[in-house]
Order: sequence, then structure tokens, then C-alpha cells
Amino acid sequence: MTKLTFIEAGQRTIQLEQQAIAALNNRIDQHFSDACTQLLACTGRVVVTGMGKSGHIANKIAATLASTGTPAFFMHPGEASHGDLGMLKVDDVVIALSGSGTTNEVVTLLPLIKRIGAPLIAMTGNPQSTLGQAADIHLDVSVEQEACPLGLAPTSSTTAALVMGDALAVALLEARGFSAEDFAFSHPGGALGKRLLLKVSDVMQSDFPQVQQETLLSDALMEITQKGLGMTTIIAKDGSLAGIFTDGDLRRALDKRHDLHATAISELMTAECKTVTPDMLAAEALKIMEDNSISALVVTEQEKPCAVVHIHTLIKAGLA
Repeated sequence: MTKLTFIEAGQRTIQLEQQAIAALNNRIDQHFSDACTQLLACTGRVVVTGMGKSGHIANKIAATLASTGTPAFFMHPGEASHGDLGMLKVDDVVIALSGSGTTNEVVTLLPLIKRIGAPLIAMTGNPQSTLGQAADIHLDVSVEQEACPLGLAPTSSTTAALVMGDALAVALLEARGFSAEDFAFSHPGGALGKRLLLKVSDVMQSDFPQVQQETLLSDALMEITQKGLGMTTIIAKDGSLAGIFTDGDLRRALDKRHDLHATAISELMTAECKTVTPDMLAAEALKIMEDNSISALVVTEQEKPCAVVHIHTLIKAGLA
């Protein structure tokens, strides 16, 4: 095959699969609405099953449902006939995938699913098939042509089933009012999870630099060096935050030739400084730092400093 032939084959495949997806628009109808209603009312779990390539799609649909607020898992139809059907309960809902609607391993389960009493949603390319007829609700995912030129390898048909599964998951997500924070709880290891779950209290440093207002600049510099945050807090007599002193303030003090051993830190501190509270999202603290071009924030409780959060800590936590 020439390079041009490869390109043509790839483009033809994409075009055929696009056509298969476009055809689904007309099938988002009352059957689809009924399926969503049934899934939304499910008090158990959604059990998704399918064999072969349909099984791979079923597995992905189950994973998408589970991560978007609908408890779901994949059940292999072959294993189901050898004990795994014990996973299925009457308050569950079954989604069964089969391009032909006649897959033996899936069809074998139909009498058992009916006996258990779990509602059955079928996703097939043939409403008149055994699976299509046995289902309480049938979703038509038929395609005019597989992208495979032999018409043998499931290509367009599996893409259509996958998209229909995504349509169900998103419709249910919206109906549940599933939020970004809900999503984060299902993905605590991902970047979104960190941004939405990590609090300032999780990343703040309680052993932070602090000096009194009358402290000399030279002594304040010792505190900054020892704590290694490039700044220090200045504490008022009542324990509240009087201000902060940073590396930037030091450069300005040196430019003006202030005497390090005779100048009180209160003369050089920044009194109006940004603060955060322990219960704020760490992502909010990061945004404040970015918006104000600063590298550290004082954490306060009841207007008194209790910790410092530094941008290096947020970077290590994977937020930046």
C-alpha cells in the first residue's frame, strides 16, 4: 500500500464512523428517555454486559457511568454463567450490548435476568433480535456500514454503542446535578481531584517564621534564613497579624540603605497583606498567589496567623 492509500483508508474510516454517530441523533427519543428514567430510578447498581468487542465497549460504559455519579460495573457474560451472576440483584438494572442481538453468551443470561427481576436495557443493531425483543427498553445502535471493508470487524457499530453509552452517562450526570467536586471525589488521584479536594490545611506549614514588631531587621533576617520561606510574619502584641516582610521588602530596604542593626521590622513591613484560611481550597490560594505575583500567603484563624502556605508546596502537591 502507498502512503496515499493509507491516508484514504483512514479518512474513509473516520467518515463512515461519523455517519454512524450522526444517525444516532434521530434515536435519542422516547426509548432513550425511558432508559434514562429507569437508570435514574435504580436503587442498586447498573450492571453492564457484553461479549467480545461489545464487551470492551460495555466495560468502558460501566466505567464512565461509575465516574459520573451512577454506580455501575461490568459483568462478563461468560463468567456470569459460571457464578458471577450472583452479582446481580433485583434492584439493579442491566444494560446488555450485542451488535447482532443474538450473542450466545448474552442470550443465555436472559431467562436468568428475567427470573431475578432486574430491568433490562438492550443496546443492539437489531430491535427484532432475541435480545432486542427480550429487553424492557431497546436502544437502536444499528449502522448502515461497518468501517471495516470486509464488513466483519466491529468498527462503526462499536463506535455507535460507545457514543450511546456516553449519551446516557451525560444525561444522567445532568439529571443528578453531578458537580465538578462530585467528579473529583471519584478521581482523587487526578489533577482535577487535587484542585477540588486539597485544602490549605493539607499543605500549610505550621512551623512558620514570625517576629515581633519591634524586632530589628538583622534579627528578622535570621528568622527568615532559618525557616527558609523567603519571608516572615510580623506579630502584633495582641497576637494578630501586623504584616509581612519578604525578600522583595529586603531588596527595597537595601536600596534605601537602611541600617540592618538599627531599623525595626515594623518600619519596613507590608501591613496590608493577602491571607487565606485553613478551610479554603489550595487551588484558591494558588490563584491569589498568581494574581498578585507573590510566593507565600499567611494562613489565619480568627484574624491570628497560624501557618504559611508557600507556592513551592503547592507545586509539589501537583497544583501548579
